[in-house]
This record gives sequence, C-alpha cells and structure tokens, in this order.
Amino acid sequence: METSVSEGPALLAIGASAGGVHAIRELLRILPDSFTAPIVIVQHLPRGPRLDFNMIYGYRPGRRIVEVEDKMVPRSGDVIMAAPDYHLSAERDGTLSLSQDAPVHYSRPSIDVFFKSVALSYGPRSVGFLMSGANHDGAEGLLHLHRAGAVTLVQDPKEAENATMPNSALALFEPDHVLTLAEAARFLKGRQLENENLNRRRS
Repeated sequence: METSVSEGPALLAIGASAGGVHAIRELLRILPDSFTAPIVIVQHLPRGPRLDFNMIYGYRPGRRIVEVEDKMVPRSGDVIMAAPDYHLSAERDGTLSLSQDAPVHYSRPSIDVFFKSVALSYGPRSVGFLMSGANHDGAEGLLHLHRAGAVTLVQDPKEAENATMPNSALALFEPDHVLTLAEAARFLKGRQLENENLNRRRS
C-alpha cells in the first residue's frame, strides 16, 4: 500500500540493532544532502562512555550527527541519535523527550517506544524505516506508524546483516516498501522532491 506524506516528511524515524551501524552509515553516506527532513535514529547501543557518533557512523560535511538532548526540537538537516540507556519519544509539541522507564524487549532505548510516539505525534507526516537487528523490537512500533498513515520501510532481509528485525515486521504486516539501502535512499530523495514540487504549485 502506498501512503502519502502530505507535508513532508516532517521526520524520518529509523530503528536498528545488530548490524545497524553499517546500515545507518551506508544510508547516511548515500542519502543526498538535499534530503533535509530531520532524521532521528534509535539503535541498541551499550551503556558506557559518551560515544562519538560522527566517528562511528561516518562524518561528512552537511551531515553531522548529534546525540539527542531532552526537549530538543528536530530541525531541518538534523541527524539525531538516541542516547544509550534512555527511551526516546517524540512529543506532540515537537520536542524529543528522554525517560528511564523499564526496558522494552530488553532494550533501552526501545525502537517500539520511539516509533509509537512518532505515530502519535507525526502520523502521516513521518517515514519509519526498520533496519537490521537481532530481536523483535521495532516491528510493533512500525505497525503503529503504518496504521497512523506514515510511510513504512523495511530493509530487505536479504541485504540486512541480521534479518530477525526486518523479518519480524514482515511477519506482522505488509509495509509500504521493502528496500535495499540504495533503493531507500532513492525513494526518500524522490519523496522529498515530490513534496517540494507540490509545495511550489501551492505557493
């Protein structure tokens, strides 16, 4: 099913776990700088010293990665990473919030928690992308996004370093698209261009 994003996407929400470092790094590498919707990423990472996300995921000009702060407002061009050991939620007032509620699927941050909050706060103005991972976290949250009218993407299990997470989503429902990372980058670029052209015609 093809779902439209009428005014955006206002947010690209990404979830990943095992194998996700490579997948996220590759998507950010090939996604053009012209894709300016805020990107917010939840990946299962161990608690420990503050991480250098730009070193981990590959810094490039125009695509600097920052760790989320409580009450942060996503802005155009932002790439925001969830903080280890904190659940991340998108609030209706446009801010991002942190909590230390109990782990979900043994994970904190939980992709399900984040995706469900995006479904409530952004609905059809969002895109959800579930990538490589070794557990079931994110599948139910992606379904919530789907039901809220968001565009739902799943990394092709044949490409994913760990296919458990993508396959969990596919076992639960039929997302809008099952794509390789290269296909996802082309899709997201095309989606933004479509909306830019629509906004020009409206103005």
